[in-house]
Amino acid sequence: MNSGKKKRMQRIFRRDGRTVIVPMDHGISSGPIAGLVDMQDIINKLLRGGVDAVILHKGIASRVDTRNAGLIVHLSGSTKYGPDPNWKVQVCSIVEALRIGADAVSVHINMGAAHEPEMLQKLGQVADQCKEVGLPLLAMMYPRGPTVKSEHDPEAVAHAARLAAELGADIVKTNYTGSVETFRNVVKGCPVPVIIAGGPKANTDQEVLEMVYNSIKAGGTGVSIGRNVFQNKDPTGMAKALGMIIHRNATVEEALKAIGGTS
Repeated sequence: MNSGKKKRMQRIFRRDGRTVIVPMDHGISSGPIAGLVDMQDIINKLLRGGVDAVILHKGIASRVDTRNAGLIVHLSGSTKYGPDPNWKVQVCSIVEALRIGADAVSVHINMGAAHEPEMLQKLGQVADQCKEVGLPLLAMMYPRGPTVKSEHDPEAVAHAARLAAELGADIVKTNYTGSVETFRNVVKGCPVPVIIAGGPKANTDQEVLEMVYNSIKAGGTGVSIGRNVFQNKDPTGMAKALGMIIHRNATVEEALKAIGGTS
């Protein structure tokens, strides 16, 4: 691995090879949703919770202080009002991400969507550009489109994760498949670190933490969870709970205590 890339990866992953990332790129797709109105305020709460990195778009990233957390600048965008919200296009350059101080960049790909070819072409191009400058690339890979029966289908998720690695991603974010056994197969088939998404807002904190616990048990290397952290009644506590499971191998019951024990 390029020495510059290795140093930047160390800003995202701790020495245990795991990470707690909170994506907050939702402003482009959904606007100023609950939890993401005052961006510096929520970032401060997450920093107090010990998150390892955050994902932001370039405009917000240039206006907030993420202090000692890793900064991942998201390169993809679409809005819920567009003709095809599943078609993610590039909205930031590698040069601009570096100018802002990015430790990594991320790209969103919807495998199975109508415009999959264009998104794959862009992923390959961005991977090449990242390699040239030693910048880690996180690929957000989701099976999503008319040919996909379920976004959590183990075969489709495994394919999406492997697809990202094949095209040069350094980290893959994808959906949890629902069981330790099936997610273990996803991890085995992907030669780069695999982290899980949080999905829609969950009903309980325990539900989220059990998913995270099982993903780590299956060989996953962390999380990139948004709504279930920044929309939590206690974002700082939820961030701490995730860190306890991921970095300290805590049980779900132990981690729940960081956010009051119930939800």
